[in-house]
Amino acid sequence: MDSFTRLGTHPAFRTGASVAVATGLYGISFGALGLAAGLDVWQTIALSALMFTGGSQFAFVGVLAGGGGGAAATGAASLLGVRNAVYGIQLNAMMRPGPALKPLAAHVTIDESAATSMAQPDPHGRRIGFWTAGVGVWLTWVAFTVLGAVAGDLMGDPKAWGLDGAAAAAMLGLLWPRLKTGDAWTLAAVTALVTTIALPALPSGIPILVAGAVAGLWGWFGSPARRGPGPRGGHPGQLGRARTQQTGTRESAA
Repeated sequence: MDSFTRLGTHPAFRTGASVAVATGLYGISFGALGLAAGLDVWQTIALSALMFTGGSQFAFVGVLAGGGGGAAATGAASLLGVRNAVYGIQLNAMMRPGPALKPLAAHVTIDESAATSMAQPDPHGRRIGFWTAGVGVWLTWVAFTVLGAVAGDLMGDPKAWGLDGAAAAAMLGLLWPRLKTGDAWTLAAVTALVTTIALPALPSGIPILVAGAVAGLWGWFGSPARRGPGPRGGHPGQLGRARTQQTGTRESAA
């Protein structure tokens, strides 16, 4: 009992539990949007239980709601899901889960579990934060998806309630808090323009893949070019340290 009491009072556990409840509530909207996109109740629940990455799920149903096919929806969801692989590499190096736990750890590696874990100052806290947030979000996300899917099924025609446009609104809500820098706003404007140009010419669901490719190229080639080399081809910090060392050498020689 003492060990459970200590776990319940640990800051990482409290943070992970709070994140789980707050994030899980969004499952209600996903459950309703899944029905609006043409999925049935069980298909919507299966997406939350098995895909289990909110941004990818919203992208998937958004493409379907727009008339896109399964391949386009899967491609859009996969673009957003790639980030979880990066989290997985970092978390695997930090926590070193055993062979039996590694598949479960991979499944619950999401934005929330990674952020909660990495915010802790010690290895024990990182493990508690990761598992509390990861498993907690999965449980609440699936539970609230069930609630949203059942409620959406009972409401009848989703267009009568305006849910046919809600997937795009949900994606905008996920994106908006991330637009914190000038580069982010510029990239958002460029990809929005690319999507708008591609919409009349390409099948539904493909423009978002084109925009994703543009964003990938931007990140791969654009950032180093914008940073640029420091004076005389070196990094400013490195040149500053070199000058300091040279000055110290001259003073010692003097």
